[in-house]
Amino acid sequence: MTNGDAMFEISCEELYALDKESYLLIDIRDSASVGYGSVKGALHIDENKILEKSEILPKDKMIILFCVKGEVSLEYALKLREIGFNAYSLKGGYNSWLLYTIQNEDAAKKRAEIELGIRKKYHKRLFSKFAKAVNIYELVKENDKIAVCISGGKDSMLMAKLFQELKRHNKFHFELVFLVMNPGYSQANKEIIEHNAKILGIPIAMFESSIFDAVYNVEKSPCYLCARMRRGYLYSKAKELGCNKIALGHHYDDVIETILMGMLYGAQIQTMMPKLHSTNFEGMELIHPLYLIREDDIKEWRDFNGLHFIQCACKFTDTCTTCNNEENRSKRVEIKELIKELKKKNPEVETHIFRSVENVNLDTVIEYKAKGIRHHFLDEYDNL
Repeated sequence: MTNGDAMFEISCEELYALDKESYLLIDIRDSASVGYGSVKGALHIDENKILEKSEILPKDKMIILFCVKGEVSLEYALKLREIGFNAYSLKGGYNSWLLYTIQNEDAAKKRAEIELGIRKKYHKRLFSKFAKAVNIYELVKENDKIAVCISGGKDSMLMAKLFQELKRHNKFHFELVFLVMNPGYSQANKEIIEHNAKILGIPIAMFESSIFDAVYNVEKSPCYLCARMRRGYLYSKAKELGCNKIALGHHYDDVIETILMGMLYGAQIQTMMPKLHSTNFEGMELIHPLYLIREDDIKEWRDFNGLHFIQCACKFTDTCTTCNNEENRSKRVEIKELIKELKKKNPEVETHIFRSVENVNLDTVIEYKAKGIRHHFLDEYDNL
């Protein structure tokens, strides 16, 4: 970007000073990113289609584009200007808008509204299902000290609020530590996480690591490696703090997607368990308290409260080095799309997928593995 290009950027302060009828705001991030949240009223057109769809854009209004950090959107704003549009890029992108919005909110008032909503409007869909998972899978026990691991996204932030609500009921003693690992966040993402924690009333403890730097030059599956390293750091820090469990924010939809991913891409039948003993950290467990909560309900809670969370704090996201390019496109996104299509014909398909791993009939399974040992149906066939 040259100094001259900067004149085609517009700040959040300038945006809100404009007459709403004088501009069209366009989110050029991919659909998966938009699913994590966008600016209210923004039109979504993927960056790869913005030029071919330019014919539908008004030439009598300012066209203001935004991506994640404002780099890609500036590039496309300049291209639109070349074909006659009065186009600008939102300076700092969606991240900048997030930070601006959060910093200008009344934290105490909003926190009270959010907590009331969890006890009233969203009690049945969120807290009741959270408490049900805790009870039926025995995720929280007396004298537990749980590291509630917060990534900065909607799922882990909601999990933290639900744990606070569970603690308020205080049926037995247990402790909570709200743990945030900084794997190399940009300053903007770090501030967004801190401001959201303030609004939600979550007393986070942040510790540093250098995971992003460690995977920067990894070409094959950097996202997988990053996730594995994050979990190891979280276990280690949690144990150092005297915790016996870490809680992660995977939900119902993650569970059914894992089942299908195992079958279609891994040639195996498996699921994401509600809790697991750690194999590398003695005495530690991993729990999934959002196990029965639907992602759509989390999104509705987020949007109803006007909350805005980061999607992926990875420094590669906006440059498409890993998360967004087609070659490394997440298999989970493909599975989400498959389930969406199946649901059109069978509205109960998600429930059936979830229950399929609760109703396994070993008499009709050719081969299975238990505790590392393989069992074949022929082993006992002639003895029946």
